[in-house]
Amino acid sequence: MATFLYRIGRWAFRRRRLVGGLWLGVLVLAIAAAGLAPEGKEEDLSMPGTESQKAFDLLDERFPQSNAQGAEARLVFRAPDGQRVTARENKATVEDTLGSLDGGDQVASATDPYEAGAVSEDGTIAYSTITYTVGAVDLTEQTKSALEDAASRARDAGLTVEIGGSALDSEEEPGGTTEIIGVAVAAVVLVLALGSLAAAGLSLLTAFVGVAIAFGLVSALAVPLGLTSTVAILALMLGLAVGIDYALFITSRFRDERAQGREPEEAAGRAAGTAGSAVVFAGATVFIALIGLGVVGIPELTKMGMGGAGAVALAVLVALTLVPALFGFFGNGVSPARAKPRAWGRVLARAVRKAEGAPRGGAGNCAISHDEPAGDRRPIAADPAKRMGTRWARFVLRRPAAVLLVAGLGLGAVALPALSLELGLPGDESKSVETTQRRAYDLLSEGFGPGFNGPLTVVVDMSASSGSGDSRATTDLVARTVRGVDGVVSVGDPVLSRTKDTAVLTAIPRTAPNSGETKDLVHAIRGAVSGVEADTGAGILVTGTTAMNIDISEAMSDALIPYLTVVIGLAVLLLMVVFRSLLVPVKAALGFLLSVGAAFGVLVAVFQWGWAADLLGIEQTGPVMSLMPILIIGIVFGLAMDYEVFLLTRMRETYVHGASPGEAIVNGFRHSGRVVAAAAIIMISVFAGFIGMSSPTIQTMGVGLAAAVAFDAFVVRMAIVPAVLALLGHRAWWLPPILNRVLPNVDIEGEKLSTRVPAAATVPDTAPPRLPVGRHRQ
Repeated sequence: MATFLYRIGRWAFRRRRLVGGLWLGVLVLAIAAAGLAPEGKEEDLSMPGTESQKAFDLLDERFPQSNAQGAEARLVFRAPDGQRVTARENKATVEDTLGSLDGGDQVASATDPYEAGAVSEDGTIAYSTITYTVGAVDLTEQTKSALEDAASRARDAGLTVEIGGSALDSEEEPGGTTEIIGVAVAAVVLVLALGSLAAAGLSLLTAFVGVAIAFGLVSALAVPLGLTSTVAILALMLGLAVGIDYALFITSRFRDERAQGREPEEAAGRAAGTAGSAVVFAGATVFIALIGLGVVGIPELTKMGMGGAGAVALAVLVALTLVPALFGFFGNGVSPARAKPRAWGRVLARAVRKAEGAPRGGAGNCAISHDEPAGDRRPIAADPAKRMGTRWARFVLRRPAAVLLVAGLGLGAVALPALSLELGLPGDESKSVETTQRRAYDLLSEGFGPGFNGPLTVVVDMSASSGSGDSRATTDLVARTVRGVDGVVSVGDPVLSRTKDTAVLTAIPRTAPNSGETKDLVHAIRGAVSGVEADTGAGILVTGTTAMNIDISEAMSDALIPYLTVVIGLAVLLLMVVFRSLLVPVKAALGFLLSVGAAFGVLVAVFQWGWAADLLGIEQTGPVMSLMPILIIGIVFGLAMDYEVFLLTRMRETYVHGASPGEAIVNGFRHSGRVVAAAAIIMISVFAGFIGMSSPTIQTMGVGLAAAVAFDAFVVRMAIVPAVLALLGHRAWWLPPILNRVLPNVDIEGEKLSTRVPAAATVPDTAPPRLPVGRHRQ
């Protein structure tokens, strides 16, 4: 692997004009394809195989004149203080408003609140339900404008009018202020980490190229593959985060090679062969985790996984080819050979020497501890960031048990709120109070009770009934049974299909759609009607948006363990191949579980309990979106393995060259600690930049991913990992002989490069003598 990627890196450097031209051509084609493709449409969330989805499919079959999952709007009217909506003038205004909508191209019906009894008991609030012949994603702007204009005319007449339902739902567009701030923070971190504007600009440029191509492809394939705006935003989020990180890792290694005096082409090859190998396997773990989302069985989640995996794959290809090519274009701007430390580095170096009591100049600039590997004795005070990484590693080595205990207990404490995790899907109640949908929700709750916003639809299929054939008697029995279930406020009159073999009833719960009581009610209704099914032979299904959300949440919970088993199993096997160790992959998986548990704790504290919700712009607490646990697990597992691969690759590289386990840990932190920390800050900044979007899905994803990366990078990988490795010693790198024979040797550390690739003539051979694996110098 290392030798192959070494050749790719050198080839890309030599053929930089060809490589740059090819990527530019792909970028132009992707943007052109996105511009010419028809606009993608949002799709309703579905879960094939669930009772609620079967009911929706049955309704589409038996009621072809209507769309069971078609768009719906609720015009909610409230009379001025001291008046009633039943007053003559107010009633005339309501009727005129609804009359302006009747007969619209996409309008199926508009109910009269006075005839339908849709007026609150105190007479102050009324509503009309407008149904459409198409889904919300297919409503034209003309149809939406007509709805909003009608509401405006009623407001001008003195009524308070709000619009609820799905008719005004819109796609979330990326590109807000918070995302720009996130990218700006990433740029600053890159400059500080690399000490070069050119190097930082190179990393950002390549990341933007990969993201632009991924975003263009998702947009171009939106219609044929049914990709939604959420898929595009996830691809943007992941592509930007990993694209910057992967470019940072390869650029940092290139600068290290140049600092040793190697020629630019040779340094580019070695950077691709070593850091590039880590990029490939790190990207592979993310890819596996995202593709694994397909095992859940939710089409939208599968598409999100495919879109994210495609963006990550593009980021890997860009890092392996375009980054080495740009090394040639940027020349010494990225990293001049044997560059002197910059001014900020010299200031920090003096601060470090002063804190340690070291003399100015002389030995102070070349201080070397006897704990450091002999093969890497270059001045370290000149690079304070590396010095700090070294000092931290030595601190952990002196107190591994204490560090492990504190870090583990800390993450455990943060994870405790996860025990109260509740899952659901966001509705109008989760939207900002500034939106008309949220205000309509609140008005309906005030006038008719909280359960009115989440009606349940009971579908009675009598086509296979072996009874007397009296459909009316069957539906009456179902209505009485449902009405008798505790928690049901009312049951509407049944609506029969043309063939009289299917009936639809609407049941109003007493409690809000996302409450636990409503979830229990759905199960209670399904249990109660099972007896009716046995007596009549009719099929009875409970559906509706609320029931669909409940079914999806339960299906996600049921799929969690199988998904974890598949993803973690494949990733552990992959890491076993990479590090040729049994305990390192197991330790990596357990550390991931700690960090993702802590991330779930943060989600519960913020979105359910409301901690810091105002600070993050979250106006309504409630259950965590049901898609989030599996989605966050998939993404974070891959990203966590990123840091594991990058950090431990340097450790194993040192260890297989004969260093002791402690020396390997110190050397790994000296070379990779700073880069991993910078990469984590960049990724956190990018994810946090999406918290400001109005979509609850994207907000939850931004908070969860930013928290998980922070815990995993700075607590698990920086504290728990070195502590565990220190306690295990040589056992950490042990692999059973049978696995050693079976597993392929991919040479991610670039061991073959030291024998097959000549070293730079300007650098003395200071590498330590090769010792058998597991041995160290005396």
